[in-house]
Amino acid sequence: MNLTKTKLEETELAIKEGADEIDMVINIGMLKSGNDDYVEGEIALLKQACGSRVLKVIIETCLLTDDEKLRACIASKNARADFVKTSTGFSIGGATVHDVALMRKTVGPEMGVKASGGVKTHEDLVAMVEAGATRIGTSSGCKIV
Repeated sequence: MNLTKTKLEETELAIKEGADEIDMVINIGMLKSGNDDYVEGEIALLKQACGSRVLKVIIETCLLTDDEKLRACIASKNARADFVKTSTGFSIGGATVHDVALMRKTVGPEMGVKASGGVKTHEDLVAMVEAGATRIGTSSGCKIV
């Protein structure tokens, strides 16, 4: 887990180096402890640092209950993030159709939903898009095509 200060410094450096989009992982501990204001505030600070650049908020769905996923999406939407994203792809699980549908329902059409982790086949891709994903993160792109 990185401190907010560290996330801001990394964001500023990435932008200075030419990044057009920033991915951040929410503070899962704060979310699980019910400190949604902290989570939302951190996202808002990073969005402010991004300016007009895209901010994707990774909520690491495999570690959360449905209620926590809903709250993470609401915090992301309130903080004006551009996307919510299922996972980093480095945890214990990736995107599921259930999670993508829950995220889409929560954030509405105003935000993007990125399904990342576990999308390995064309069928997986179609299922994620049908559930509401507007972007897919996969290391199986050539196989899918």
